[in-house]
Amino acid sequence: MAYDDLRSFLTTLEGEGQLLRITDEVLPEPDLAAAANAAGRIGEGAPALYFDKVKGFTDARIALNVHGSWRNHALALGLPAATSVKDQVEEFARRWDDFPVAPERREDAPWRENTQEGADVDLFEVLPLFRLNDGDGGFYLDKAAVVSRDPDDPDHFGKQNVGTYRLEVIGRDRLAIQPVPVHDVALHLKAAESRDEDLPIAITLGNEPVMSIVAGMPMGYDRSEYEMAGALRGAPAPIATAPLTGFDVPWGSEVVIEGVIEGRKRQIEGPFGEFTGHYSGGRRMPVVRIDRISYRTNPVFESLYLGMPWTEVDYLVGPNTCVPLLKQLRAEFPEVQAVNAMYTHGLAVIISTAKRYGGFAKAVGMRAMTTRHGLGYVAQVILVDEDVDPFNLPQVMWAMSSKVNPADDVVVIPNLSVVELAPSASPAGITSKMIIDATTPVSPDNRGNFSTPVRDLPETKEWIDRLNSLLAAR
Repeated sequence: MAYDDLRSFLTTLEGEGQLLRITDEVLPEPDLAAAANAAGRIGEGAPALYFDKVKGFTDARIALNVHGSWRNHALALGLPAATSVKDQVEEFARRWDDFPVAPERREDAPWRENTQEGADVDLFEVLPLFRLNDGDGGFYLDKAAVVSRDPDDPDHFGKQNVGTYRLEVIGRDRLAIQPVPVHDVALHLKAAESRDEDLPIAITLGNEPVMSIVAGMPMGYDRSEYEMAGALRGAPAPIATAPLTGFDVPWGSEVVIEGVIEGRKRQIEGPFGEFTGHYSGGRRMPVVRIDRISYRTNPVFESLYLGMPWTEVDYLVGPNTCVPLLKQLRAEFPEVQAVNAMYTHGLAVIISTAKRYGGFAKAVGMRAMTTRHGLGYVAQVILVDEDVDPFNLPQVMWAMSSKVNPADDVVVIPNLSVVELAPSASPAGITSKMIIDATTPVSPDNRGNFSTPVRDLPETKEWIDRLNSLLAAR
C-alpha cells in the first residue's frame, strides 16, 4: 500500500498496534524528546508516538518515532510488519531497479488550506516547537524535506534536489541550515552565491513515509527523488506546485515553508545532539529567510529524536544507505553480494564479496570510500567472504577473529574527507580511514592456514524451518 500523506500512515500504524497515543498531559521539555529517546531503548518493535496534550500549547499535535523500528519501516514500504531486516533491504534493492517512476501532479493539496505571508510569517504560531536534547542550541526542524534547484539548470527535473538537512529556528521567520558540502543543496548554494544570488528553497514537514526515506538517501546528482519514491512506493509519488517558488513539493505534506537561503549571510548555528551520539558545536551556517508558510488545518508536527544510537534516524537511513552503495559497487564489481551500511549513516560499512584474485577485497573497500556517499562517510570498511552474512554480526565477528592478520589485512589511509560532524575527525572534515580485510586469502595471496572450512550440514536449513514452525505453534 502506498501512502499519500503522513496521516494515512499514522492510521495504518495505529491499526497494526504500532502507534501509541499518549493521552495524559506532558511537558514539552523534557517529556517529548525523552519519550522518543525511550522508544529507541525498548526494542526493535517500538511504536510511533502521538501527543496532543502538551503543557503550554493550546493546540498541539506531535508525531515522533514514526520510522523508529523495523516494524514501522516495513509498514512504510507496504510490507508485512514482521518482515526481517535482511528481507527489507533485499526488497528495497529490488524496487530500486524499477527507477524511474514518474510522479503524479495533483491540485488541491491539503497544505493550501492556510497561509501566512510576508510580515505575518510566524513559525511559533504554526508549530509546537521543543528542544530534542538538553544541550541543543535551540529548536530544530530535523525531519523536513528541503527542495532546491540547480541554478545553472533549473528546469532539469532530476537536478531538483529533495534532501533532509537540519534547520535551527533562529526567529519567527528565520532558520539556520547546515548544507554539508557533499550534499546537493550545498552545490546549489555554491552556484547561487557565485552569482551573488539567493537560493530559493521549499521546506516540507510531515511528509508521507517513503518521501522521508528517499530524502535521506545518497543518490546520483541528476536522479530525481520523486521518481525514486515512485519506485519504492510501487505507485507514482503525488506532487504539487509550491505557490511562491514554483518548486515541486509532496502533495500530502502537513506544512510547506518557502523562502530563500540568503546569499553569503552566515549566523551561528548549534550545538545539536547529532546522529553520531555526540553534540556538534556551534558553527557559522547559512540563513534561511521565510517568505511564506502554507499548512493544513490542525497540522501534525512530525519530529525526529536523534542522539546516542539507536534512534529513529538509524532506522530511517539504514536500508536507504545500504542499497545505493550495493548498486554502485556491484555495477563495477559483480562479485559484491551484500552491503550493510546501517551504522551511523554508513561511517562504518560491512561488505560481503567474492574475490577474483588476491587483494581484490581491499580494492572493493577502497572503491566504497570513493563513492559519492563514501567521500563524506564510509570511514571504516570490513570485507567478508560471500558466504558470510554482513547483517549477521556474530558471523562478521567470527570472520574478523579468525581471518584477520593485522599486519597484512588492516589498511589505514590518512587525510581523507569525512563529514565534519564525525567526532573523530581532526581537523573537522579530515580523517584517516580504515579497511579490514576479513576475507579468506586467494591466489596469489597464499597466506594463512585456512584448509577446509566447516560448513552447515545439508539438512540444517530444513531443520531451521522445522524448528521455527514448531516454536510458532507453541
